[in-house]
Amino acid sequence: MALRIESLTGAAVRAAIPELARLRVAVFRDWPYLYDGTLNYETAYLRRFASSDDAVVVAAYDGDIVVGAATGAPLADHAEAFAKAFTDRGLDIQSIFYCGESVLLHNYRGRGLGHAFFDGREAHARALGRFTHITFCGVVRPDDHPLKPGSYRPLDAFWMKRGYAKVEGLTGSFAWKDIEQNEETPKLMQFWMKAL
Repeated sequence: MALRIESLTGAAVRAAIPELARLRVAVFRDWPYLYDGTLNYETAYLRRFASSDDAVVVAAYDGDIVVGAATGAPLADHAEAFAKAFTDRGLDIQSIFYCGESVLLHNYRGRGLGHAFFDGREAHARALGRFTHITFCGVVRPDDHPLKPGSYRPLDAFWMKRGYAKVEGLTGSFAWKDIEQNEETPKLMQFWMKAL
C-alpha cells in the first residue's frame, strides 16, 4: 500500500494522540535519545502540545497506521525551558516556529519522509504568516558513548541540505530517563535555525 502524508491540526491532532504517544515511546528508545518513556508521560506531553491553536502534526500513514510523525508549534507555545534559550539571547520568540520531534519506524526510513516532515511543518509555519524563522533542536551525545551504534550517521548533513544552520551557543537542556538508568538526567540540546 502507498504511503501518504497528512498535516493534522486542531481536533485531528488531539484524536491522534494515542497513536503518536505509542510511536514516540517506541522510536525514542533508539540512539541518540535512548529515552525510557511511558505512554502516560507522552500522552500528557502531547495534550499540552495540542493545546496550541497553531500546532501541527505531519503524519506518515501506511494504510490506516501511523508509521511516522513530526510535530511543530509556535516557539512561544512550547516548553518554557526551550524558549528561555532564545529570550536570553534577545531573540523574539513570537516570530519563531518550533519544529518538535520527528519519529519514524525503522522500516520506513530512507524513503524521503524526513523531507516530507520538514516540508509540511515549514509550509504550515509560512501559512500562519507571522513567523520569520524556524528552529529545531537535537540532543548532543558524546562520541564515545557506550550505546552509540557503530553504523550511526548524524543528521547534520541532511539538516544543512535543508538550509538549517547550527546556532553556536544556542542550547537548551531537557531531562529524561535514559534506558539502563534509574533516574532522569539533563541532556544538552543544540538548536538549528533558518529564515522562512
